[in-house]
Amino acid sequence: MEFIIFLGSLDKQIIDLVIRAKYSIEENKAICLIDKKFVGFFNKNDKKIIICTENIKKIAGYNNKKNINSDQNHKTRLFVRRALRHEATHLAQACNNGNPTGILKDYQKKFNSSKLKALESSFKISGNLLKEYEAYILEDKPRKVKEAIKKYCL
Repeated sequence: MEFIIFLGSLDKQIIDLVIRAKYSIEENKAICLIDKKFVGFFNKNDKKIIICTENIKKIAGYNNKKNINSDQNHKTRLFVRRALRHEATHLAQACNNGNPTGILKDYQKKFNSSKLKALESSFKISGNLLKEYEAYILEDKPRKVKEAIKKYCL
């Protein structure tokens, strides 16, 4: 799985927790072709997280001729990490009987316009605004994602 090269140690710990929760992680499946703007999916029925690495690389302008840690590839690393954390949050929500985890109490966050568009697109697929809102917030909080998986799935 190519996306692993873009992850840090906390994200690799999230992968370990996902596997311990008896879910799998796959990459670049047919569902990623629905629209190039999608970077990941969570499939509760098949117990899978799907990371759309090829979409992410196109969105982020990945340059495979540069060092993976170069500034030019920083955006790709950020998108991959956020996609994993977002979908792993949905895993924790599934383990919590399909409800938001509530890991962040009374947390308010305003999204920029691009994140608001992403939230709207995700809501159209999932149909649950609160779960999507929580997943977008936790994209930048890997320790909280780990906490949610441990609390509800293990």
